[in-house]
Amino acid sequence: MGLVVVFLATVYGLLVGSFLNVAVHRVPAGESVVRPRSACPACSTPIEARDNLPVISWVLLRGRCRTCAEPISVRYPAVEVLTGAAFAVMALRFGASWELPAFCVLMAGLVAVSAIDLDVRRIPTAILRVTAAGGLPILVVAAVVASDPWPLVRVVAGAGGAYGALLVVHLVSPQGMGFGDVRLAGLLGAFLGWLGPGHVPVGLMAGFFYGSVGGVAVLLARRGDRRTAIPFGPFLALGAVTAILAGEPLLDLYLG
Repeated sequence: MGLVVVFLATVYGLLVGSFLNVAVHRVPAGESVVRPRSACPACSTPIEARDNLPVISWVLLRGRCRTCAEPISVRYPAVEVLTGAAFAVMALRFGASWELPAFCVLMAGLVAVSAIDLDVRRIPTAILRVTAAGGLPILVVAAVVASDPWPLVRVVAGAGGAYGALLVVHLVSPQGMGFGDVRLAGLLGAFLGWLGPGHVPVGLMAGFFYGSVGGVAVLLARRGDRRTAIPFGPFLALGAVTAILAGEPLLDLYLG
């Protein structure tokens, strides 16, 4: 049964990843993610259903448009594979539970936010709102089914704590910490708070650690200097995933 859940989660993740590619392209431009149909950016030819299969179509087309033969960015299959893998990992973590769809919604939001932040150095509030509206109500249902309100208390506390912590950083250094990162931290704090109060600081600290490593990598690669702004959203997302998968062991290790 566990393998079936993982398989279904992976397939669903690939399909969601295909939709996320549309969102990543259109949301920063303020365009609708519903209409018009997806089309080739080079020749504007609508993409046929047979050419819209996650990953498979890109491989069969050898990464080129069927009509004009222009290259199709590898980002498209990368987003699909990443989303499918993220859903599979969540299925392994939570199994067939109410938490699984909630955290899969979070993973979809984090993939979209990370891709957009890498592209345009901005975290759209719309993506965060949709993620919260899609995932948090499921956690409410999970708490009601379990007749346990305390996880919801932790959700509120985690959201407020994470939001407040990064808000302080933003106020001290607005150039180094954008307000989109503050909003993202609040969203992550809500989901991590559900798992436990210790998961919130673990996720934030892991995010800052990954961000520091990324900054050093930029310096070593001579792609910038100490004043070079790097997108922090992907690092926060990676820190949250770390806390989801290994929050308790890391917290125990830190506390000795």
